[in-house]
Amino acid sequence: VQLQASGGGVVQAGGSLRLSCRTARRVFSSRVMGWYRQIPGKERELVATLSKDGSTTYADSAKGRFTISGDADLNTVHLQMLNLKPEDTGMYYCNIRVISDSWGQGTLVTVSS
Repeated sequence: VQLQASGGGVVQAGGSLRLSCRTARRVFSSRVMGWYRQIPGKERELVATLSKDGSTTYADSAKGRFTISGDADLNTVHLQMLNLKPEDTGMYYCNIRVISDSWGQGTLVTVSS
């Protein structure tokens, strides 16, 4: 599944960004979509996921500041990020789980102090 991500950028601490990700073509059996963050030298880590049944998961660092949402078919997902902190900096990757996982190309988020 090909994913198209957008919305990264440079923002000052306390600012906000909205990341978006959509499938290149309609997928009927999407089960979970989510966002993961990776910084150089570290493993990719979960930020937030949204399941087909509407349930969500968040990293502890994202709780209360980030909100994940998506369409009913789970072909589009958004990540609204508020009160950004320098430690939120990283490459954000969109993920979709159908039978297996697929990843988007990544969008860079830089939060300056």
